[in-house]
Formats: sequence, structure tokens, C-alpha cells
Amino acid sequence: MTTLSRREFLSAAARSAATCLCAPLNVGQLLPSMAFFAPPGQAPQGDILVVVFQRGGMDGLNAVIPQGEAEYYRQRPTLQIAESSASDNSAIDLDGFFGLHPALRAFKDIWDSGELAIVHASGSPDPTHSHFDAMDYMERGTPGEKSLGSGWLARHLQTTAWENDSPFRAVGIGAMLQSSLRGPVSATAMQSIAQFHLGGDNQAAEIAAFQATLAELYGTGSLLDATGQLTLGATATLEEVIDANYAPSNGARYPDSSFGQGLLQIAQLIKAEVGLEVATLDIGGWDTHAQQGALEGEMPGLLSDFADSLAAFYADLGQLTQRVTIVTMSEFGRRVAENSSGGTDHGHGNVMFLLGQNLNGGQVYGDWPGLEPGTLYGPGDLPITTDYRDVLAEILQKRLLNDRIGEIFPGHSDLDFLGLAKG
Repeated sequence: MTTLSRREFLSAAARSAATCLCAPLNVGQLLPSMAFFAPPGQAPQGDILVVVFQRGGMDGLNAVIPQGEAEYYRQRPTLQIAESSASDNSAIDLDGFFGLHPALRAFKDIWDSGELAIVHASGSPDPTHSHFDAMDYMERGTPGEKSLGSGWLARHLQTTAWENDSPFRAVGIGAMLQSSLRGPVSATAMQSIAQFHLGGDNQAAEIAAFQATLAELYGTGSLLDATGQLTLGATATLEEVIDANYAPSNGARYPDSSFGQGLLQIAQLIKAEVGLEVATLDIGGWDTHAQQGALEGEMPGLLSDFADSLAAFYADLGQLTQRVTIVTMSEFGRRVAENSSGGTDHGHGNVMFLLGQNLNGGQVYGDWPGLEPGTLYGPGDLPITTDYRDVLAEILQKRLLNDRIGEIFPGHSDLDFLGLAKG
């Protein structure tokens, strides 16, 4: 297979993508959804950021269990996870007080290596229990405020000292571009690299003929010429640098789930050195009002996919984790007390996971408020003692080298860094 150097790739990409803002295409859903606006400039100097959104409101209290808190066991008679012991069905001890759900066992080696940090009682300070509003606020980076149309990641990309001209500067894995990436920046939405290739190796002759027809169509002087040629140029360049027979490194085995396969796509883009700075992807299904399950069921299955996929991604990257930081978040947590349907209702405070060699890991961060009734928020929720924007701002400033935090998170000037990241 012919390969391009990073310099050659960016040069080719710049020729096709440097000067126009393009709307999403819809040619039988064969072409990728793309939006480009990035003049040529200096390559980024900071880490690659991978952001995972756990949509639906993950139950952080059963993901990272406060096993030293007696009230947890009183409030959750059937959903509780036993304190750490020799049993595989008990919590995996972290620091004597907190423990991981046994379905998150794949995280333990990363924790032991000091490359996994956890922030408990964290989240968005807005009180809403609406999924739509909570996700919208978090992705905008403006809790309780919708006047600003762009997302926090888009504003980060817009305010960096360099302006990377790669069409793959920011990639959202999924059918639609995540709201955090929406704005006047370079962003690409793709369900998979194969889909971005207009079908991959299947029916190669037909696809080549289709591409040739499109090339002619977008060379007639119409207003769509720039959009079409840019898209075709990007797909052609990607085909040059991505190996269709990709094999993960270091024995990594990705789950055969949309989340696991999405992380595999991101690993390929990182290794191909196509100018990727930010990647986002989602894992949904966390709205566990009924039959949540303690050791078996809906949530334990999601936790297993979540941890196994991220652990495979981390192993696959190997030493590249020296310049990659992974952050996970969910729109809100769940109520402390379990409900009568064997589930948990919408809550407030939650857990964030961060992975990377440039973190001060092996610690659970945050001011733990306790679960006694007098300390709870609203109708019985875990309070938030760490604003999620403080976590993101520390990563943006220390690892992505962006000091313009006031423009990324307007109205949030009282930053409180936890010491999560190495400078």
C-alpha cells in the first residue's frame, strides 16, 4: 500500500480544503457530512483530545462505588455492589473508600499505572433533569444558557494559536456531528472510515465509476463545485493513508459494538497522522429507570462495553498515549435511592473518567459531599462539588495548550483546577 507522510497529506488536504465553508452533502448518504473552515497554519503542539459522551445519564454511584459510605448500602438494597473482597462480584478497591464496579475491571491496570483519574461528584451545575437540555448545555459549555450557538470544542479549535488545515482536524464518530463540535471550525462526521471511503473495497469498480461521475458533476462551474471537490479530495487522501486491513497493536481486542468499533476508527486516524486534534464519540443507553441490574443486566453490560473498548483503545495506541488524553462525561447522574422498578431516576452529580500518560492518575478527585439525607441536592441527588468545565478547562490549558478559557467557557471565570494534568 502506498503511504503519505504527514506533511504530504496536509499539503494535499490544504489544496482541496483551505478556503471554503461547506454544508453537509447528501448524495444517497454515500458522501460524508463535512464542514470545513481552517486556513493554513502551524500544526498543533498539544495532546490529541478524545471526548466520550455517555448519553442517557450514567449512574456514577454504581460505576465508582462509595463503598465506605454506609448510606449507599441503605439507599440501594438490591442495586448495591458489595464492598471489595476476594469475590469477583465485589467492588474493585481503588483507595479504601471508592471502588470500581466489577464490570469496569479492564480499567484496573490503567489505574494502577497512574494513567486513569476519576472525578466524583462532578457535572453541570444547571439543575435540569431533562436529557435534551442537560446534554445541550454541556455540549455548548454554557449551563443554563442557549444564546451561544457554538459548542465548547468548536470554540477551542477556533481560539488556538495555530489553525490546522487538515480536513480531519476534528472528527465526530456517528451519524451526526456532536453539538460540542458545531461552529465555524474544521469538523467531519463519519460513521466509519469504510463509509467515508464510499463503500470501502466492496464493489470497487462501481465506486470508482461513481466517484468519476461526481468529479465531472462538481466541475461544471456550479456553486456546489467547491463542496464536492473538497469532499472527493478528502476521501481520496484518506484512502492513501488508512490501511484497509488494519490490525490493532499490542494484542488489543476491540468489542464488536458501535462504541468499540468507533474507537478503532479513531485509533486508525491517530496512527495515520492526518492532523487529528479532537475526536468525539457517544455511547448511549444509560437511562436506567427500570431493571438497571447490579451485576447482570443493562447497566453492567454497558459498563463492560465502555471499559473494555477504552482499554483496547488505550492498549492499541501504546506509546502514542503520551500525546493523547481521553475524557468521558454524562449529562447528569442518577438519584441516590433506587426506585421501585429496580432502577434509578434522574439525578445530578456524576463521575468523569480521564485516561492518559500526562495525567496525575491513580486518584479519585473532588470534594466528596457524602450521601446523608441532609447533604443531598434537590429531591435526593448527589451534589456537584466539581464543575465539569473546571475539569475540561484544566485539560485544555495544560494539555492542549489553549489559554483562552474565558472564550471557550464564557461566564465561567472562577476556575478551580484539581491538579489532574501535568503541565
